[in-house]
Amino acid sequence: MRRARALAVAAVAVLATTACLGPAGGARVGQADASGDGTLRIGLILDNTGPQDFLNAPQLAAAKLAVKEINAAGGHKGKPVELLPATVSGDTAAQAKALVAAKADVVIGPTDSSRAPAAIDVLSNAKVAIISPANSAGGLSRYESNGYYFRTSAADIAQAPVLVKLAKDSGAATIAVVYEEGTYGKDVSNAVAAAAKACGVGPLVVAGFAPGQAQTAAAAAKAAAPDAVVLVSRAGAQGAIAELNNAGLAGKKLILSDGAVSQYGSGLGSRALDGARGILPGTFASAHFQGELVAVDPGLKDMTFAAETYDAVNLAAIAAAAAQDDAGTSIAASLIAVSGGTAQTSGNSAPSGEAAVCKSYQECLDSIRAGKRPDYDGESGPVGFDSNGDVSSANYVVYTYGPDNTATMSGNETASSSGS
Repeated sequence: MRRARALAVAAVAVLATTACLGPAGGARVGQADASGDGTLRIGLILDNTGPQDFLNAPQLAAAKLAVKEINAAGGHKGKPVELLPATVSGDTAAQAKALVAAKADVVIGPTDSSRAPAAIDVLSNAKVAIISPANSAGGLSRYESNGYYFRTSAADIAQAPVLVKLAKDSGAATIAVVYEEGTYGKDVSNAVAAAAKACGVGPLVVAGFAPGQAQTAAAAAKAAAPDAVVLVSRAGAQGAIAELNNAGLAGKKLILSDGAVSQYGSGLGSRALDGARGILPGTFASAHFQGELVAVDPGLKDMTFAAETYDAVNLAAIAAAAAQDDAGTSIAASLIAVSGGTAQTSGNSAPSGEAAVCKSYQECLDSIRAGKRPDYDGESGPVGFDSNGDVSSANYVVYTYGPDNTATMSGNETASSSGS
């Protein structure tokens, strides 16, 4: 099992220094006049290099699968949808500029939240719709994109009520929150504390730590004598777990955030995580979907972000079909409606009519032809974009650790994307 989120080490600096908080809506809810050239072109930004490069393959396979199915259903207005050639690079702005030059109407990506601003700045200026299958930084909900930015993955804080529910389900009446300093740790820990208060689970202490320096935070958690400890961490997770174990807070007392979930094995002391639980975002890919992906890429070994990518491509094509136009502005103006979102729109591109749930491009196309408004529920579950381009609900896979400090899937949970 791999980490389900690419580590966005630079996200704090990038979002803090370049983000301009803008109003929700823009092209998402505005009027769009048909301006496409008749060919729907979809681009990909694959930005993972180094240890996280395994995240590129499932996204590429999922995009290829979706385009294959869309074209089998007749493509866009009778013409094949084009998936532009993808490159792998950490220079997101350069990739975005190349896709604009290639006449992309919509771009799927990037993966890393810290690279999203560079993509948004280039693509929104060119009126190209953007749908990331993986961005999770909370600040991106209000990053100024003029309404061209969407994401099929939930913000980090959406996991908070799920973490609290896991603690409460185990009988915990009180929790301690131990978090790694930084935007991710601060945002998620604050959301956990708020979620705990809302459902009557008392957060006794919220203690932060720098990676490799979790001893004091662990001691503070021990002194509070909580029923459970929620660890919100990424790079410093293994060291924090070791310190919590040293403090007598081990095994089933521990609840791990998505950034802290990994297969630790012998990297931790015997039975350190026995009975501990953690979550990863998304849904477990069905056997059928996995088989379809492997048929596209026989060497595929990881499915992370595949469902979210597949849904992003389908939503883009469904939005273009509903608008009867392939231009990025028309796609952006239709995405909320075809995703099942409820945000008010003022444009004439958004489809109207009775909502009809559909689970494939073909089904959604049939709904459009029948005069209905498609409501796409895909491999990642219901989407329902809001006026910020965020999904309205977030799905999580629950993992439980055994005595060998390895985790296996044990359930599923769903929460509001706002962390409530």
